[in-house]
Amino acid sequence: MKIKSVAVVGLGALGIMYAKYFTDKLSKENVRVIANQDRIERYKKSGIYCNGQICDFNYVLPETVQKPADLVLFCVKFNQLKQAIEDAKYQVGENTIIISALNGISSEEVIGRVFGFDKVLYCVAQGMDADKLENKMNYTHMGMLSFGERDNTVRSEKVTAVADFFDSVDFSYEVPQDMNHRLWGKFMLNTGVNQTVAVFETNYGGIQAEGKPRKVMIDAMREVIALSEKIGINLSEKDLTYWLNVLSTLNPLGIPSMRQDMIAGRKTEVGLFSGTAIALGKQYQVPIPVNEWLYQKVQEMEKNFK
Repeated sequence: MKIKSVAVVGLGALGIMYAKYFTDKLSKENVRVIANQDRIERYKKSGIYCNGQICDFNYVLPETVQKPADLVLFCVKFNQLKQAIEDAKYQVGENTIIISALNGISSEEVIGRVFGFDKVLYCVAQGMDADKLENKMNYTHMGMLSFGERDNTVRSEKVTAVADFFDSVDFSYEVPQDMNHRLWGKFMLNTGVNQTVAVFETNYGGIQAEGKPRKVMIDAMREVIALSEKIGINLSEKDLTYWLNVLSTLNPLGIPSMRQDMIAGRKTEVGLFSGTAIALGKQYQVPIPVNEWLYQKVQEMEKNFK
């Protein structure tokens, strides 16, 4: 199994970053950006820019029937996932490997129910500081993808194929032994960082420095640790330190996706973060007052959003 072609679904910050990287490393015809006709026309008219460079992407309509891609990478928001799955149907074949760079802990399950769990690898995108405003995306740190089966004690054929591909294009990655643990670690980080930056209308610098925003962020993350202990994932203070160290490497002027959505007047993914934490808190009888407060504040802020 050798990966030669990649399809990217979604041109948000991550989608642009990955599509540009793989296009530069492979070739335009081997990297497909899946988008409908209206989006393609808009992208071509206004241009898509990555760190100041205009992107020359190979746009492919969802209805185009062609040889399936070897690797499909989902880079949409969770509320766009249903449509993205429909758009990707002609890109997925018998031997296609699927990776989801979405936030949260449930996108792989949603994708697997449609295309088959045998095609899906679990994934966490971490360490990037990509910002996208309108048609321009900028980043300082590309970060990496942590991916694999739920249990990576022994590498599967799919994991080996993706690792070999990433090695061939010098793409940064990691294969953790326990992907469930890593997924929950990123969920903990997002629950703290995305919501706190959005509510306090700040940037990464605002939570890298000591102060109320950083305290709120860490308190929200510790509530996720408490939930994980009840569920059997067992995050710890060691995991908190790991992710705070990841946070410390990001551009202080950068902002996460929820803050970007707020600035653009778009509905956020708050349901994936504190919404999920609240539901699990009720289920396992774990108090999570900080996440409840963050959820309420975000809901208030986006009342007039589309």
